[in-house]
Amino acid sequence: MLNSALKRLTLAVSVTLAVTGCATVGTDFKAPANVADASFRHLPQAGASEAHLPAQWWTVFNDATLNRLEETALRDNPSVKAAAQRLVQALEQAGVARANEQPQLSVNAGISNSRTSAETSQGLALGHRSIKGNNYAVGSSFSYEVDLLGRVRRLVEASDAQALVAEADRDGVLLVLSSQLATTYWQLRGLDAEIAILKGALDTRRESEELVTARFDAGLSNELDVSRARIERANAQADLHEVQRQRNLLEHSLATLVGASPSAMLTAANADAASLPQPPAIPVGLPASLLAQRPDLAGSVATLRANNAQIGVAEGAFYPSFSLTGNFGFASESLSNLAKGDARQFSVGPLALSLPIFDGGRNKANLAIAKARYEEAVANHQTKLLTALREVEDALSDVQQRQMQGDAQKASQVAAARGYLVARARYERGVSTYLDVTDAQRSALAADRAAVQINTQRLLAAVSVARALGAGWQPSAQLSQVAQNGAIKAQ
Repeated sequence: MLNSALKRLTLAVSVTLAVTGCATVGTDFKAPANVADASFRHLPQAGASEAHLPAQWWTVFNDATLNRLEETALRDNPSVKAAAQRLVQALEQAGVARANEQPQLSVNAGISNSRTSAETSQGLALGHRSIKGNNYAVGSSFSYEVDLLGRVRRLVEASDAQALVAEADRDGVLLVLSSQLATTYWQLRGLDAEIAILKGALDTRRESEELVTARFDAGLSNELDVSRARIERANAQADLHEVQRQRNLLEHSLATLVGASPSAMLTAANADAASLPQPPAIPVGLPASLLAQRPDLAGSVATLRANNAQIGVAEGAFYPSFSLTGNFGFASESLSNLAKGDARQFSVGPLALSLPIFDGGRNKANLAIAKARYEEAVANHQTKLLTALREVEDALSDVQQRQMQGDAQKASQVAAARGYLVARARYERGVSTYLDVTDAQRSALAADRAAVQINTQRLLAAVSVARALGAGWQPSAQLSQVAQNGAIKAQ
């Protein structure tokens, strides 16, 4: 009898699984059109380019200190750890949803002692006797929702897509952190270069003050020139303290990004701090399709996929749902007789059918909500795509204009340095006043500092390009497989 029931159960499940693959509520997801493989406006045009940034994009700067700080930050920063745990939660939640596709089997055991009343109708029928004794039971129960039209599979698809969203969010945190750290680092190195220039200017002004004082003592100059020399030396000292203050703030910020105490000193001024490296070259002909690797756009597409699957879930509420249950076990008043054949008990079924007839429009409203959410996600994706294109164009424009600005500033720097030498020589020969020297000093210092600031901005522009392009982050192999197997198609 039991074997016959199990055979009928197996047959029913087999037929159900065969029918299940024939239809699925909702429509399979189709990714929206991204962008054409065209080059960007502010990038030199060329043929198709295969250029791309590595995942560890900061290595293109060839700076060992920056590489070390980036690796430490991605390992120790609390925000990264929190994002990683959110991804773990999403993956486990996808596992919870996927478990609904499988039969549920549980094992149970129990012992009880009971006594019925002798005064009830049952007790009277037994001659005013009660029923009492122990009951021992052990068994298993089985339940399975027959996913005829794929509602559960759409739930799994939505959950898998949410895991992709969580991974994109994690990658977004990594990208923002790495770009913030690189920006802070190059700003700090730019201030190091300014500090080196100001220290040199301070030394020059001390020499000038000594020269003017000596000339005054010799009767070759006046007290006004001495005052001017002292003023210029004090101003250089004050500027040096201000730049050092700014550097201290950046170093505190850098330590926080790395996940260390702000009191920790992470970087010291380079021996050749007065010069900054050239920014990495941006390859010509970069296609706009590189934007597909941006975490925010990848997450937006995954959100579309999840919302599309939720439409299928909402549609599934209009159709019948089937569930199958069963149990098998042993029960006996005596523990010694529990394993005997006469103690067995089992049930198969029912195969329950639930079909909505009247729900006051609830299912219709839920379907409308799911569709509206999908359309909202489409509009949000288009906004993010346009924003991404603008950010890339802004960054590439900065690269172009900063380079031209730097070339122009070099000419100003050379002219200012020459002007200072001429003014000092004329003053030493008594041809001009010390006012010409101070003006030339100010111009030369301003030109040198402006050159450093422009070079710093060129490095920051390169960082902005990397961030705007998504900096090479790619979905993990695990979630890519999930997307291919579970979230893209539900057949």
